[in-house]
Amino acid sequence: MKKAAIITGASRGIGKAVAYTLANAGYIPVINYLNSRTSAEQIAAETGGIAFCADVSDSDAVKRMTETAYEKCGGIDVLVNNAGISVTGLFTDITPEQEQNILDVNLRGVFNCTRHAVPYMVRQKHGRIINISSMWGEVGASCEVHYSATKAAVIGFTKALAKELGPSGITVNCIAPGVIMTDMNAQYSEEELNILKEETPLQKLGTPEDIAGAAAFLASDSAGFITGQILGVNGGFVI
Repeated sequence: MKKAAIITGASRGIGKAVAYTLANAGYIPVINYLNSRTSAEQIAAETGGIAFCADVSDSDAVKRMTETAYEKCGGIDVLVNNAGISVTGLFTDITPEQEQNILDVNLRGVFNCTRHAVPYMVRQKHGRIINISSMWGEVGASCEVHYSATKAAVIGFTKALAKELGPSGITVNCIAPGVIMTDMNAQYSEEELNILKEETPLQKLGTPEDIAGAAAFLASDSAGFITGQILGVNGGFVI
C-alpha cells in the first residue's frame, strides 16, 4: 500500500528532487507550490502525485492542503518542510518587509505545515517529519543573517519536537544542506562558486538529488530509530 508524502516547495530544486525520489520509493507525493503551477502539475503527472497550490505561511491554505492529502491518500505519512526563501545583504540594509517575509516562509511555514500534519500522524501512531535547514543554520553566514537565523530556528524546532512526538511513533529529523546547485544559489558568480567548491573537502558542489537521497533514507523504515538529528549533507564544508 502506497503512503503519502507532502513536500513543500516541490515545483523545483530540492523539493522537486525529493518528490521524484519518494515517488520511486513508493510514496504518493503531494507537490506543494505557490507560483510554478505548470512545473508542479508536470511533476505530479510523472510521479502519480497531487499538485496543490498553497502559501505555506497561510495557515488556512495549509489546512486545506493537508485535508486534501488525507482525503485523496487516506493518510499523511511523511512531511518534508522544504519551502524556503533567502535574502542577501547587510543586516542593517534588510527592510522590515523583507525580514517579515523570510520569517513567514522559512519559519512560520514550517510551523503551519507541521501543525496541520501532526494530528493525522498521531492518529496513525506513525509519521516522518523531515525539515530542510542549511549549514548556515549551524554556523551562520555573513550577509545572510536573517536566512541563517531562520534555519537555526528550524534546527531547534526539530530537536524539541522530536522529544514531544517520539511517544506517538513520529520521528522528526533535519537535513542541513551545504552549497547545492539550485536557483537559490544563482546569486553567486562562477568565481564565487569555484571558491565554495575549493573550500569543500570533497571538492564539488551538491545536487538536489544528494538531499533527496538523504530525505528518502530518513523517511524509510531503516531510519526508524533516528530522531532529533541534524544530518549535514555538505561535502564536508561543515564538520
